[in-house]
Amino acid sequence: MHEEELKISKEHKLVQTKTEWKQKRGEDIDTYWYDELNEKEELVAKYIVYDITSMHPPFGRTIRYDKI
Repeated sequence: MHEEELKISKEHKLVQTKTEWKQKRGEDIDTYWYDELNEKEELVAKYIVYDITSMHPPFGRTIRYDKI
């Protein structure tokens, strides 16, 4: 789902390991944890992706991530 934002290699894949949802200060925040695996199924990176949507007009959306 977030391969494009993370700009991972097409040969690699993302495996979602955890999801969390919460509302805070007028925002709907979906948080996803991913492991990036190479062609040999070896772990090469971990990411936390924040998908934030405003609950009030104009309902803006922001996607940001941290590589951990």
